Amino acid sequence: MVSAGQLLGFSLTCLIVIAMPGPSVLFVVGRALAHGRRTALASVTGNVVGIQVVAVSVALGMGTLVQQSAVVFTLVKVAGAGYLTWLGIQAIRHRHQLTDVLGSVSAPRGDGRAASEGFFVGIANPKAYVLFAAVLPQFANRSAGHVPLQLIILSLVSLPIGLVCDSAWGLAASAVRSWFAHSPRRLALVGGGDGLDCYRHLARQAPKLLRPGGWLLAEVGIGQASTVRGLWEEAGLTESFVRDDYAGIPRVVGGRHPGHL
Repeated sequence: MVSAGQLLGFSLTCLIVIAMPGPSVLFVVGRALAHGRRTALASVTGNVVGIQVVAVSVALGMGTLVQQSAVVFTLVKVAGAGYLTWLGIQAIRHRHQLTDVLGSVSAPRGDGRAASEGFFVGIANPKAYVLFAAVLPQFANRSAGHVPLQLIILSLVSLPIGLVCDSAWGLAASAVRSWFAHSPRRLALVGGGDGLDCYRHLARQAPKLLRPGGWLLAEVGIGQASTVRGLWEEAGLTESFVRDDYAGIPRVVGGRHPGHL
């Protein structure tokens, strides 16, 4: 019913589409960096199952509706973006210091919760609908009959490819997490425990590096402006100030060498 040529052709297409970073990859990498390898792999499992649900829905005809209706496709994209935004807000609300996050050994999220979050990201991933609703039907042989069954069999090809590719991203991100966590010097490269080590170093070196009357300007993270301004003042810089960026967020901090030109 399904020829080797069909399987090979769709396998290569799946590999190209799945390997390109998209919402699922970004989600898995974020889980790996925040919670470690186990949570990332659980997220991958849920995500792949969610994407397979999309594949089955395409085989049963729902994918055609998504493909042909701009409104439905837009709703899917908005729902997916909204869910990822909600996860981001939750991560900000429950954030910890960088050393706590990178140094944590056990995953703070249960496997079931991580898998369910991955599942919802999978079924709301626009890339899945593009792959299965727009690309998959092109590999079906209508003259052989049983088109829905052909589509389901072909879609199974994406399961191992998705598991391997997304797991590779998750494992790589968790390895980076461990690499930073096991060395204070490496952790300092990303700002140390509170993300301010680089600004402390700048403050200490500013009097030596600046000309008299010269200015030190830095773009800082959200919520860091007042603390960095204090570091500037402790280092002896004068006329310190904080300015908003184009989004209206205070993120630009400046201070002047006290000497005269």
